[in-house]
Amino acid sequence: MEGLLIHAVLRELEKELPALNLGLAFPDEGTAAILLKGRSGRIFNLVLRYRPPSPSLVLEEATLLGEPKTPFQRQLSARVKGPLVEAQQLKLDRVVFFRFAGEKGFVDTPPSVLVLEATGRNANLLLLDEAGTILGVDRVITKEVNRYRELRPGLPYTPPPPYAKLDPRTLKEEDLRPLLGKPLKEIVRLVDGVGLELMRELARRAGLTPETPLDGEGLRRVYGALKGLVEDPSLRTALSEELRKRWAEEEKEALRRPLLEALEREKRTLLARLSDYHKALERLEEAGRLRAMADLLLARLKEVPKGAERVRLTGFDGKPVEIPLDPALSPQENAKKLYERARRLEELSERALELIPKTEAKIAALEKEEERLKEAGLEELLALTRRPKEEREARIGLRYTSPSGFSVLVGRNAKENDLLTRLAHSEDLWFHAQGVPGSHVILKAEGKNPPLEDLLFAARLAAYHSKARGEAQVPVDYTRKKHVWRPRKAAPGQVLYTGAKTLFVEGTLPKAEGEE
Repeated sequence: MEGLLIHAVLRELEKELPALNLGLAFPDEGTAAILLKGRSGRIFNLVLRYRPPSPSLVLEEATLLGEPKTPFQRQLSARVKGPLVEAQQLKLDRVVFFRFAGEKGFVDTPPSVLVLEATGRNANLLLLDEAGTILGVDRVITKEVNRYRELRPGLPYTPPPPYAKLDPRTLKEEDLRPLLGKPLKEIVRLVDGVGLELMRELARRAGLTPETPLDGEGLRRVYGALKGLVEDPSLRTALSEELRKRWAEEEKEALRRPLLEALEREKRTLLARLSDYHKALERLEEAGRLRAMADLLLARLKEVPKGAERVRLTGFDGKPVEIPLDPALSPQENAKKLYERARRLEELSERALELIPKTEAKIAALEKEEERLKEAGLEELLALTRRPKEEREARIGLRYTSPSGFSVLVGRNAKENDLLTRLAHSEDLWFHAQGVPGSHVILKAEGKNPPLEDLLFAARLAAYHSKARGEAQVPVDYTRKKHVWRPRKAAPGQVLYTGAKTLFVEGTLPKAEGEE
């Protein structure tokens, strides 16, 4: 629920305060309904839906019933007493404080404060005393989960991190000048209380699209529409037919562009590989020449002086052949070295012959996919953009399977390291070679305790995919992912961690097949 929508609900509620508290009902485990009688005589429910992912705050006339279903709801039923005297929003953020006066009786109930954090996937509901100490909370938040603040009984309440945005209730037209030349959708980052839904509503009212770069006239229209949105943020304005078409076309292009860019990047990578494969084929002739020089060296051993950097010998066809040598090696060792170079070039050529048709087929498939994307409609583009999380994650990093069957993911660069660690389950195991640059390795344990052979497997992957590759004893630290965090302003892949243990392993690749 967006800040301006909450502001509109509180503005309506303010007219009825102070309101008599007629009792609480709990329709489900994530909803609290407070029956109120306003000063106008109106009876209504203040409904707080406080569980992720879609929290909300509404005023409803319907009768809502339900006994407490959780210990926290039983605590609310016992402690939230007396009239509702104040409802205050933190800036235009999605955090609201409801102050209740308490009531006198055989046992007095002191005043209390309900805090609704309608912040999407981090939504919560808290009960505070007058001094701001947390008495109860629906979802306890520990420092392992959130380094900025803890939310648990006995601690002083700390609101979400502060931010700096323009207040649409007081801003002037010139305050929006940083938006000139930028698309209208950038207003979400600049103006408080406006999220994606209200940004789209703002675009409708201004007769623009979210992708429209703003000129002076567009900025004036946005300013006027924004002032109207403060007074009435309801989502009900219809699009004209012309604007609907423009909006659909721009939305398609906005969705299509990153998909085509991703295909183009993949295509450039494959073309570079194809070029390398063709170069490997071209060097097959060099392999034959190296092998012929090695044969000649072995046949003319007595003619090769010791310590020479090169030698000129008569070839099998009677023509002179000049052969470069390593003066530190014997003629036999120089011949062996030439054979090895020839063998490597031949192996690369054989592999290139195998990979060229496969790579060409992949490039052709990408080009076909590009043509399909250029003609794709809105629904198809939306479906491609909203792929399941598992499918998106499958393209990140190298994948291995541990001896016991756990998935192990390895980042190939700083960006993948950052993504793998951020997307990992809080109870997965995170590995990194100690004190040297290298890959983040995730053992998908999800709270389980894998056997030692799996830990050693993941540790060897971390050692192999680091600057310590090939060393006999590589220290590798590991800890639960929840103990790993990226410091503020740190580059992608740079992290700090606590609670780590250390394994000493070889910096060699364990026997397993990985895939890109």
